[in-house]
Amino acid sequence: MTDLADGATFEMQGSGAKPYVLKNVGGVYSCSCPAWRNQSAPPERRSCKHLKKLRGDAQEQARIGEAATASRPARAPVSSASSSGAAESDAAIAPPLLLAHVWDNETALAGWWMSEKLDGVRAYWDGQRFLSRLGNQYYAPSWFTAGLPDFPLDGELWLARKAFQRTVSVVRRQDQSDAWKEIRFLVFDAPGHGGGFEDRVAHYHAFMASDKPAYAQALAHVPCTGVDHLRAELARVEALGGEGLMLRRPGSAYEVGRSHSLLKVKSFFDSEARVVGHQDGAGRHRGRLGALSVELQDGTRFAVGSGLTDAERGDPPPVGSIITFRYQELSDGGVPRFPTYVGVRHDVAWKPGAATGPSSVRPAARRK
Repeated sequence: MTDLADGATFEMQGSGAKPYVLKNVGGVYSCSCPAWRNQSAPPERRSCKHLKKLRGDAQEQARIGEAATASRPARAPVSSASSSGAAESDAAIAPPLLLAHVWDNETALAGWWMSEKLDGVRAYWDGQRFLSRLGNQYYAPSWFTAGLPDFPLDGELWLARKAFQRTVSVVRRQDQSDAWKEIRFLVFDAPGHGGGFEDRVAHYHAFMASDKPAYAQALAHVPCTGVDHLRAELARVEALGGEGLMLRRPGSAYEVGRSHSLLKVKSFFDSEARVVGHQDGAGRHRGRLGALSVELQDGTRFAVGSGLTDAERGDPPPVGSIITFRYQELSDGGVPRFPTYVGVRHDVAWKPGAATGPSSVRPAARRK
């Protein structure tokens, strides 16, 4: 029996022609075998016979048991605000989050509160720990969470624009690494406070001003004066490498589930797909990944070959992974055109067969 140092890999021969690759990334162990990949549990709570053979049954059981206990939170507190829909996953696990609709290009937005849409990791601070959209815990170091309040905050764990994958790699670690020093928790709401949006903003701003937590900041919101202001701000943010904008209706309550009081605006489209295969590369990509074969929830299949780094082509997302991709438009057959890889998602649930298909690849607002 042996173990893997952080960042190390180990090849173990299985039943296939190629050996399986075992990894340790910040205390999250993985294996390329189908038994590990196809489990429905979060990656940090998976194991397989190859990991048990390498590390020993007792050590693996202790790791999985502790992770499962720690990452399953108690029922999250529900705000006093009204609820307009169910949470997207099991209510006993997932925090009660407000989720956005896409702007329909018609709703008048003058007077709405506008902020940058961050390309980080959504995080719900429940007063003790950070939870993902699915209710899995992010193991932030105690020095990172020092000074945060005992009431809920909604925000984003964020590193920088165009740094989504690096952010994910940091916040998914379980070893409470110093890499968290790169991250900031940008707060944009206080779900449990009640009242209108302005009341909740004033509440967490007052806390931030008085307690000054070292790694948390309040995200700036500005009033939108109209469509021209919206499009000018969208162009500015996208020119800086940002993802888009979020708009909140003035005086709106914090509703659990999707609400038209929160809208997202982008000049490109994006969605999620599941990896179903790997296509071999050609030319300079010979010997490594050429494209990912993916499918939408309705079974529509296509390839994503752009946006992957050389490192990702050498070690691509495994079959079964959920990825985010961007694209320009849908073909007449409902297939995304010019799809570009963004990154692997660990905070969304996959519902195969859902009657969402191409229509679930939700169009964002285009410039007119």
